[in-house]
Amino acid sequence: MSTSLFNSVYFDRGCSWKGEVKSSKLGKRNCHRLYVGRSTALSPRSLKIRNSKQEKDVRVALLGASGYTGAEIIRLLANHPFFGITLMTADRNAGKSMESVFPHFITQKDLPILVSSNDASFSDVDAVFCCLPHGTTQEIIKALPKGIKIVDLSADFRLRDISEYQEWYGQPHRATDLQVEAVYGLTEIFREEIKNARLVANPGCYPTSIQLPLVPLLKAKLIEYKNIIIDSKSGVSGAGRGAKVANLYTELTEGIMSYGVTRHRHVPEIEQGLSDAARSKVTVSFTPHLMPMSRGMQSTIYVEMASGVTAEDLYQQLKVSYEDEEFVKLLEKGVVPRTHDVRGSNYCYMNVFPDRISGRAIIISVIDNLVKGASGQALQNLNIMMGFPENTGLRYLPLFP
Repeated sequence: MSTSLFNSVYFDRGCSWKGEVKSSKLGKRNCHRLYVGRSTALSPRSLKIRNSKQEKDVRVALLGASGYTGAEIIRLLANHPFFGITLMTADRNAGKSMESVFPHFITQKDLPILVSSNDASFSDVDAVFCCLPHGTTQEIIKALPKGIKIVDLSADFRLRDISEYQEWYGQPHRATDLQVEAVYGLTEIFREEIKNARLVANPGCYPTSIQLPLVPLLKAKLIEYKNIIIDSKSGVSGAGRGAKVANLYTELTEGIMSYGVTRHRHVPEIEQGLSDAARSKVTVSFTPHLMPMSRGMQSTIYVEMASGVTAEDLYQQLKVSYEDEEFVKLLEKGVVPRTHDVRGSNYCYMNVFPDRISGRAIIISVIDNLVKGASGQALQNLNIMMGFPENTGLRYLPLFP
């Protein structure tokens, strides 16, 4: 073998990643890597292929592993060259193997046995994905060792105003000191802040699909702050894995169900992000719907354009904002985004259409609610926090059909 081409290859002194130029240091491993633009011709002596069973550089704990977001993180980490799962908690399934909870993981023999939160030891953990329900995360994260990096997928650290948290989630916040420290993890918007964060509050699925198209337009003052109407639709996995009558097959199939009308808990998160972008209070009309599909999310957003602004101006602003982004794609003019086209991937597809009502435009944004809307964005954030290329472990093509 005189020459070889790999997406990821190990050298005696580093790692080469196609399409990335970056230097990264991990203090705990006293390790230095150089990421170069493209893999090169190698001789067998200079090449070391990483065995998936070898110890990974970053030891990851997964709290709440038996839910959909936890399972999705396991799927994404299965081919991650640097992150290895060393601890998984699931109180109701403690003592079980992951394959007994999710049979599709039968091939993942290296996964640790599930343990209860009370029995979890973090002595051999560098980073944590927290996939616990809202309200249960604060005290657990507060008790973690200070040196551990944390990405929290619940809503417990997303809202800066703790009084708003109490109003919308029905309980007082019990880790207010950590709330001040938390960085909101909408990756493409807050990448620089995420780099140095210890605790990242991963955004909700609806807020991700809504803020990605609207934040650049509000910052550029191309749309009005009033009369923003958002109609969002989600696959049923967005409601979680718990057994609920409303989520039964016969309750959902062959129909659409609106829920959380005027009071969905993502409203303050959406308005917080949009108000920050506009530097003025933004209030939206938001209605979510459950669709009879397992995963996928579409937000159809109706906006009033600023005086003299056209839909073409909105299109060009989004094009400039995201032209260098790997996971956010503005489609060709006239192409309607479809949830099928992002299924199983970390992509967000969007487009802009002129409304037949003068002065208004329609924006459509689609994501996979479990990937870009949850676990994929969480991995993107932890990659950044740990100094790795943010697309590591996320270069899955959408699954179609």
